[in-house]
Amino acid sequence: MMNSPQEWPEPIVRVQSLSDSGVSSIPERYIKPPTERPSFCHVIGSERSVVPEAAAEAEGNIPVIDMSGLQSEDGLVRAETMRIVSESCREWGFFQVVNHGVSPQLMDRALQIWREFFHLPAQDKQLYANSPKTYEGYGSRLGIQKGAILDWSDYYFLHYLPLSLKDQNKWPHLPSNCREVIDEYGKEVVKLCERLLSVLSLNLGLKEEFLQNAFGGKEIGACMRVNFYPKCPQPELTLGLSSHSDPGGMTLLLPEHQVTGLQVRKANSWITVKPAPHAFIVNIGDQIQVLSNAMYKSVEHRVVVNSGKERISMAFFYNPKSDIPIEPAKELVTPDRPPLYLPMTFDQYRLFIRTRGPQGKSQVDSLKSPR
Repeated sequence: MMNSPQEWPEPIVRVQSLSDSGVSSIPERYIKPPTERPSFCHVIGSERSVVPEAAAEAEGNIPVIDMSGLQSEDGLVRAETMRIVSESCREWGFFQVVNHGVSPQLMDRALQIWREFFHLPAQDKQLYANSPKTYEGYGSRLGIQKGAILDWSDYYFLHYLPLSLKDQNKWPHLPSNCREVIDEYGKEVVKLCERLLSVLSLNLGLKEEFLQNAFGGKEIGACMRVNFYPKCPQPELTLGLSSHSDPGGMTLLLPEHQVTGLQVRKANSWITVKPAPHAFIVNIGDQIQVLSNAMYKSVEHRVVVNSGKERISMAFFYNPKSDIPIEPAKELVTPDRPPLYLPMTFDQYRLFIRTRGPQGKSQVDSLKSPR
């Protein structure tokens, strides 16, 4: 597949086991440099959580979009819904969708199953321990740089599409109906991603099927990463997931709406996303930034952790087929707006994050064509 190492550079420590052991301070390898730490520590009773700067909080929430407006018989409602999606892609790189067609019961079941998985005995989870070769399975670090500062999280990563990469041996067999629920959830989210790509294509002034075809038509890639953020005794010193933009095409995140954690960069502030119940958080990945010639932006985001509550979220990545060169759409290139990026396949591109781990927007920015 890719030129990836076979083994991790250091023994893997499960963050959940550190949290469960009752440590009162976090090991040094999780302490971020001062410039990368969350802004303020706020204490409520015995619970410590990170609260962003007042200026960031004042800017509110990422847009929440009712997708039923896209099916409205009222042309004005349809047009307004399309406009809000377009503005969100240009201004935020993030938005939430409600009334999106995926069953709330299925969303709840999927989250519950993964919550149960992470609370299985350690030896049961360890059967699925991953390696940097494919990242599939139960993991606790991204990137293979020895001595890297790590994030306060464990995760489970698996491939969903193409079928040739879907290895059910890598899917957990506990809880008992886990595989069926993951499969059903994947099918529904793929349909939603197809609908959203159509909307994004039309908003860019392209044919409705443009982005889907650029991704490889029906031969797209899709994978899932379930994030588990255990309680953290010093949330002000670390992050659950370091700042990064997503390397793929488009991400649909299903978070627990009761516990916040995701923060999105807007100008120089970090906005804490307030998830709407049974909403998906949608964000633009680097591949759509390239295809749109930077009309749509992939935006840096990170996850903060909490001393009183654990948190779980499910990220579904909808990506181009791995061997198709991705470059700006010819229709979006003009003399005034030349192509900003050179062609590169997604396989070449994602090797960067798999070796270096999440590092802001340094990858997509480094791809810009020399003028």
